[in-house]
Amino acid sequence: MCTAKIPAVLWLLAGVVLALAVAVSATHGARTRHYDFFITETNYTRLCREKSILTVNGQYPGPTIYARKGDLVIVNVYNHGKKNITIHWHGVDQPQNPWSDGPEFITQCPIRPGGNFSYQVILSKEEGTLWWHAHSDFDRATVLGAIVIHPKRGTTFPFKRPDKEIPVILGEWWNRDVEDVLEEAKRTGGDVVPSDANTINGQPGDMFPCSRDGTFKVEVQRGKTYLLRVINAGLTNDMFFAVAGHRLTMVGIDARYTKPLAVDYIMIAPGQTMDVLLEASRTLGSNSRYYMAARTFITLPVDTIPSNNSTATAIVEYTDSAAARAGPPDFPILPAVKDMDAAMAFLMQLRSLGNKEHPVDVPTNVDEHMLIDLAINILPCDDTDVTNASCEGPQGSNKTRFAASLNNVSFVSPAIDVLDAYYYGIGRGVYEEDFPNKPAPVFVDLTGSNDGPGLTKRGTKVKVLEYGAVVEVVFQDTSEENHPMHLHGFAFYVVGRGSGKFDERRDPATYNLVDPPYQNTVSVPKAGWAAIRFRTDNPGVWFMHCHFDRHVVWGMNTVFIVKDGKTPEAQMLPRPPNMPMC
Repeated sequence: MCTAKIPAVLWLLAGVVLALAVAVSATHGARTRHYDFFITETNYTRLCREKSILTVNGQYPGPTIYARKGDLVIVNVYNHGKKNITIHWHGVDQPQNPWSDGPEFITQCPIRPGGNFSYQVILSKEEGTLWWHAHSDFDRATVLGAIVIHPKRGTTFPFKRPDKEIPVILGEWWNRDVEDVLEEAKRTGGDVVPSDANTINGQPGDMFPCSRDGTFKVEVQRGKTYLLRVINAGLTNDMFFAVAGHRLTMVGIDARYTKPLAVDYIMIAPGQTMDVLLEASRTLGSNSRYYMAARTFITLPVDTIPSNNSTATAIVEYTDSAAARAGPPDFPILPAVKDMDAAMAFLMQLRSLGNKEHPVDVPTNVDEHMLIDLAINILPCDDTDVTNASCEGPQGSNKTRFAASLNNVSFVSPAIDVLDAYYYGIGRGVYEEDFPNKPAPVFVDLTGSNDGPGLTKRGTKVKVLEYGAVVEVVFQDTSEENHPMHLHGFAFYVVGRGSGKFDERRDPATYNLVDPPYQNTVSVPKAGWAAIRFRTDNPGVWFMHCHFDRHVVWGMNTVFIVKDGKTPEAQMLPRPPNMPMC
């Protein structure tokens, strides 16, 4: 798209188009909702230590956004902090509107200290739980919150209406300043220092020092149903999650409904959201206090690589039996930290709901096939000085640092955002339109155990797609850990998943094209593969990346640019006049 400077009349036209869209939505019961987010430094104490963290409105986790399907949410963000920041509305497709998607230097320049920006969050097909978070540096460690999207007025949940809904945000806490943690990793080229605790709604739980009084509690009554809106907001860890003494019924993932699935635990990757029903069904005379717990699931060799393998807890407490509340809570049976089989067993059961109100529409004819290798790599410690003495990467004696790549390209963020460069037709020199559809034809060691990470190359390579195409992406993991891959601007069907190297002749026969889960973040198994399909019906510039934040910093990213279609509703909205400047 090569666009000249936009005349004022087009800005007016864009406003009219958006106003018309809002008016049309209003006739279907939708509303425009307004929120003010003030980014501030706030002191919080965890694990016996006080430190200053970035927050929204002084809250950690931040405020919950409530809306209904199809609403427009205007969020005015005022940066009263000391550093640049952006906000991303994770899992919101933002039809025709990449301008408010949020990733730094992909769809916008950051909001500078003292600046502000109004995001227009356009809800369309999403229904259930999503979340918002900072999309700059490691800021999302504390700048985050839930998005609760209820059904449209006149409709209801496709399951028993819960008596109460409870956001449950799983996260991580560092005693150190997370900005210092990131800068140290960049300087040394080594891995990121593990977090000091996992958290549930910002609290580690009563098994950690100085944490008993702040432990998150859920009060329940026998016979009632509670909808737990579970979000994995962690920067580095997958999580197993369970509630002692109770089975959970999975009913949604990434704001799309699933067939009800009764489980003892869930495995939730960073970036994912899961809606689960908790039936308060304990029998009279039994214990009335139960732990809900979140434990790290990690596929790295924990005996050689430092990691946070702790368990965060909260307490589910029955309030209709005061006599029993004094006893210690029961603890749930969770899979072991490295139980890959347990994680896969859960993931393989997920299915889209597929009823009249929420149909399944899996594309059957694929226009563009992509096979993308996910790899952990190395680079020289300094592009101009390979003898940089500060290097502490995986092969320190060889002066290298950690990197990550997609199809052997380690992504480099440009100095101006990709969206502006594309919109104004100045992409040449900012990015290259030759992201490869397939990895280089070389042998890949899926265990990473022979020679360690290999060298990669750096670049700002993007993939350009025609509007309306059906794309199949097979993610092939070649490293020692699984990867949660997130695509902005789209939900996709997870049509297949397996272990080992993907076989394009054999493995497509195992695809589920009937009722696969519809997600925006997929967990690609260690030394295995996952296949997704989606239609490119959302024009714009959309980030795709691993949701382990250290891997984003290392370069496990790319950008999909979807061209405009022929009709106005298939074309990207004009650039808002108030976009932050680089």
